[in-house]
Amino acid sequence: MRETTDILISGGGVAGLAAACAFGSAGFSVICVEPNPPVTEAEAEGSDLRTTAFLHPSIPVLEAAGLWQRLEPHAAALQIMRIVDAGGEKPEPRVIKDFDAADLSDKPFGWNLPNWLLRREMLARIGELPNVRFLPGVGTASVLTRETEALVGLSDGRRIAARLLIGADGRNSTVRQALDIPVKTLRYGQKALAFAVSHPIPHGNISTEFHRSGGPFTFVPLPDRDGLPRSAVVWMDHAAEIDRRMALPVAGFEAEMMERSCGLLGPLTLVSRLTSWPIIAQIAACMSGERMALMAEAAHVMPPIGAQGLNMSLADLTALLDLAQADPAHLGNAAMLDAYHRKRHLDVEARVRGIDLLNRASQIGAQPLRDLRAATLDALYSVAPVRRGLMRAGIGVR
Repeated sequence: MRETTDILISGGGVAGLAAACAFGSAGFSVICVEPNPPVTEAEAEGSDLRTTAFLHPSIPVLEAAGLWQRLEPHAAALQIMRIVDAGGEKPEPRVIKDFDAADLSDKPFGWNLPNWLLRREMLARIGELPNVRFLPGVGTASVLTRETEALVGLSDGRRIAARLLIGADGRNSTVRQALDIPVKTLRYGQKALAFAVSHPIPHGNISTEFHRSGGPFTFVPLPDRDGLPRSAVVWMDHAAEIDRRMALPVAGFEAEMMERSCGLLGPLTLVSRLTSWPIIAQIAACMSGERMALMAEAAHVMPPIGAQGLNMSLADLTALLDLAQADPAHLGNAAMLDAYHRKRHLDVEARVRGIDLLNRASQIGAQPLRDLRAATLDALYSVAPVRRGLMRAGIGVR
């Protein structure tokens, strides 16, 4: 038996769930499938301990999806982005530059939330939408498209006919592979560690990125807990170094992160388990095909620098939603999907290239090049129009 729907979303990660909420809130019928049931508690096995910083251009689509009012009470504001170059002979700050959101507007750069909590609130919102069905433990098994619809076979044997198929199923996207869309992948020999810490010195709603060699070490503010300031940490380095650190006893690990953070927030206490993943940059050759659109990591992957990843995914969602609402009678037709590709692909390419350059600069080990990196940061920051231009580009506003 074949079921029909306006939109089938393959992938129920944060991006896919946000898309289900947004299209459902706009009145479209939606089915969202995800082979790995979402974990919605911090301490549960398999919980995603990473955090997501929503930059303020992403907020309107979350509001339209009925999500932001759920998320805002749990969010930590990001008022200042601080860059610390500690690339001298000793691991200590030698250049510290603050990029303050107040230079642009009366809003913070964004707001930070844990990924497990995002899944919890997004699933709760889906529960309020009678036109949205979420199928955990079910994946996409086959895809056949034709001019009028996408025919999708699910892993539980169901067959779905959808006017639009959205591939939001990650860097190894089944939808992308089924439609033979090639990708270009860059590998860095790096991994990233994600975890949470408490610290005695308040973070002051400042996100701090330390540069020495191997990759950045970044504090992102979290709400205080048990009377102590907390931050999420993403620590990028050569893969062998990340593997070595994951095997350290807690005291040894805390000593290393204290040195790497130059003690700026005082002694750090690990308050979560560690998770790691390999760092790549990847971009699909095309973001759309017959009755199909790629979004999020199915379309683009980049190192976790500058809070670009999910915010680019929400820019994908915003573009798709705008086009769908502008002409709902022709949802998923060739004109809509060609327009989506044109609207997003150049911006995606530019941001992937920019983050690639920033990541390669953060990996630098040779002392003369580290000195050049610090001098470049100092020079760029010192010219106010350039500084403001970099901030606008970073958060995606003109």
